[in-house]
Amino acid sequence: MRQVRVIPREGDAREAGGEHTVSGPDSVADSGAWHSLEAAAVLRALRTSPEGLSEEEAQRRLEAHGPNRLPEGKREGPLLRFLRQFNDVLIYVLLAAAVLTAFLGEWIETGVILAVVLINAVIGFIQEGRAEAALASIRKMLSLEAAVVRGGTRRTVDAETLVPGDVVQLESGDRVPADMRVIAARNARVEEAALTGESVPTEKAPDPVSEDAALGDRSSMLYSSTVITSGRVTGVVTATGGDTEIGRIGALVSETQTLTTPLLRAVGRFAKALALIILAFSALLFAFGYFALEYTVNELVLIVVSLAVAAVPEGLPAIMTVTLALGVQRMARRNAIVRRLPAVETLGSVTVICSDKTGTLTKNEMTVREVVLPEARFEVTGGGYGPEGAFVQPGAGEVVPPPELLELARAGALCSDAEVTQEDGSWHLSGDPTEGAVVTLGLKAGFSRQELQRTHPRIDAVPFESEHRFMATLHKTPDGGRVVYMKGAPEAVMRRCQGDASGQPIDEARWHGEIDALASKGYRVLALARHTAPPNHDALEESDLEGLELLGFVGIIDPPRDEVIQAVKTCQEAGIRVKMITGDHALTARAIGAQLGIGDGKTAMTGRELERLSDAELEAAVQGCDIFARSSPEHKIRLVRALQARGEVVAMTGDGVNDAPALKRADVGVAMGIKGSEATKEAAEMVLADDNFTTIEHAVEEGRTIYDNLKKTILFLLPTNGAQALVIIVPFLLALRELPVTPLQILWINMVTSVTLAVSLAFEPSEPDLMRRPPRAPNSPILSRYGVWRVLFVSVIITTPALLLFDAYREALPLAAARTLAVNVLAAGQVFYLFSSRFLFRSSLPPQGFVGNRAVLLCVALLVLLQLALTYLPPLQLLFGTAAIGLELWLLALAAGVGVFVLVEAEKWIARRVAGGTGPRA
Repeated sequence: MRQVRVIPREGDAREAGGEHTVSGPDSVADSGAWHSLEAAAVLRALRTSPEGLSEEEAQRRLEAHGPNRLPEGKREGPLLRFLRQFNDVLIYVLLAAAVLTAFLGEWIETGVILAVVLINAVIGFIQEGRAEAALASIRKMLSLEAAVVRGGTRRTVDAETLVPGDVVQLESGDRVPADMRVIAARNARVEEAALTGESVPTEKAPDPVSEDAALGDRSSMLYSSTVITSGRVTGVVTATGGDTEIGRIGALVSETQTLTTPLLRAVGRFAKALALIILAFSALLFAFGYFALEYTVNELVLIVVSLAVAAVPEGLPAIMTVTLALGVQRMARRNAIVRRLPAVETLGSVTVICSDKTGTLTKNEMTVREVVLPEARFEVTGGGYGPEGAFVQPGAGEVVPPPELLELARAGALCSDAEVTQEDGSWHLSGDPTEGAVVTLGLKAGFSRQELQRTHPRIDAVPFESEHRFMATLHKTPDGGRVVYMKGAPEAVMRRCQGDASGQPIDEARWHGEIDALASKGYRVLALARHTAPPNHDALEESDLEGLELLGFVGIIDPPRDEVIQAVKTCQEAGIRVKMITGDHALTARAIGAQLGIGDGKTAMTGRELERLSDAELEAAVQGCDIFARSSPEHKIRLVRALQARGEVVAMTGDGVNDAPALKRADVGVAMGIKGSEATKEAAEMVLADDNFTTIEHAVEEGRTIYDNLKKTILFLLPTNGAQALVIIVPFLLALRELPVTPLQILWINMVTSVTLAVSLAFEPSEPDLMRRPPRAPNSPILSRYGVWRVLFVSVIITTPALLLFDAYREALPLAAARTLAVNVLAAGQVFYLFSSRFLFRSSLPPQGFVGNRAVLLCVALLVLLQLALTYLPPLQLLFGTAAIGLELWLLALAAGVGVFVLVEAEKWIARRVAGGTGPRA
């Protein structure tokens, strides 16, 4: 098939960026703005030529600049990484509990606590090193080999040996091995979505652009790790290794600090406060007992140690880990892979979701959405590259495609090189995404590309080139005639048309208005035209590309996922604001945002506008704008930091390498699992296995459920610890020398009874109003003032019957039996309080408090067995100082437990009445 050179008409040449400022070579070399220099000036500045460097000069530069690979940096050894896992306030609490139990000589309990610490450390060690893994995955994106011109000879070299000044030749399918300035190009397009967020490949040409052009607008530059999708290009290397754009992103990933989660921050504050309270209260008790009550030092040490063991919730960190791990398992079943346990909880406190557009909110599959004919307009339904879809005419609904629409669809399918095929039930594109959109339009119109190629075989073609900005093909028709089809930029195609398909002259004002209308919706606009050529005409000539009929325009866009619209709405109903941060054009971003319900459809801030704002101004601006376009990795990090500075908890989604730094900086980084880069997955806390934004909505619901369950667990554990502390404090203040429970029995209640029951709350299902609540305040404490009241109230009502019954039966029973009664009364109070704890404020009266969570019933049954063993098995009696008791005392313990349940439910009823039916925030 012969290709002809098209002589450009006046105005056909593409302007590469309008007016631009050309700086001197020296200043550009310092600033890195190579895109603003003429190609010849770039060669001079780099002291090279189109014949490339000599081998000797290349070797000297390699020694000066180093190999073309990303710096690995210094890594911590495995021992240091493992030891660092113990640097956590929750671990300190556990270790303190282990020291106390060791002090008491209870080595079994000490071993259990230390085992919990070790398990937590192993989990953290395995999940450590995300930044190093992200950098390693970025390094893998560099090419292995490159075709370089040295001394006027083309040769293939290891990409690591490339140096600034090398001249590299690339063609379709090649991965760009270093940052390069284009010095020659033919029909060159480059896939840059991983760096810029662009939905379609970017055309490349040698022409310089404005010095302040955004990364996605630098058509004269090639960047390392991007891919040549079509054509050929020659470039001169301007940066290698860590100096490249992707190297700079790698540096941002390594430098970006990972924030701790709201829950861990709150638990850290709570643990410190609790430790201080225990220490202060223990010191006061020691001083009061020594000076006022005349206790001996040995007695006081035993009492203070007992108090500390009773007050510290040793099981809390372990229960937190179990609760989070269960959440991770549930999320995995919903296509969300969580790489770090606390991230599940953090999602429950998210107030803002910052989402990338391409591949996250949209399908990353270009689709024709509108068709404009000379006398009609149609909307096209369906998305992606599948043939599912219909043609809808405003005011008339779904219609059968008329002949003029069929001719436009036929033209698009024939005047394209892309192939759309079905594999394993899904449709895949091979070729340019924009061409894939018009080929799919033909499928929706009922045309099989294979059948069209049989009935209208291609005879000749003029490929798309940036100089003329159109593609033209010559075909044989079924009757033996010839037809020319043209597809390309509207201005370029319209110049070659003498009229439209309706027989009317070209109305430039009307058609330019259509271009503006489609562009305002964020569409990429293509024009299609046809021309009847003479019979037996077997080669395209310049005359065949004149006097065409304009068939119409198509508006193409990367459409939003249908299910995302509802997901965004659900998040907004839950009080979560969704913001779009993309590298794409502002018009496109604004249009997609309007379809999704993000933003007001009018406001969008570009990266260039963002750069002019101070941090304080950006913090104010970020509240009033939800669409951010033409954003670089630095812009995304600034936006995340601005939101966090306002107290927001930020989740950031993305799939490209350019998203990795912001994902790491965000409170929760969410990567796409199918189309996401490895660097993004490694930098994220969560990976969506289905690339579906709706999974984030499910994750938020799961996160809120986990926080609810953790709150219930804490509000269950603290009163039980409080009751155990009061059982020691009250007799001490009354100067009773015999404690109702011993330190070992307190350890039993803490490590067996409380933990056994509390674990069951991790299995609680979501409460009905969960996604209608506003997000909790990021800095809210673990316990509100009402939560403190609940802890004190329940502590007293669990403790009181234990003390009263111990005192009542102390004289009638042996001391061991009286203490056994007190232990079982405490256990019964905890069992019935567990049923009440299943709902923070809703009524737990039967049957709702006793059904819906089989784990609660199983844990209660297990506890009953444990308490029977503690009471009647001789080895445990000997170890813990217990004794057998009769049925009468068991009934008293049961009655005490029922009393706790009734009093707590009465308190919840009063709280709901006072707060207007919903109950106060715990």
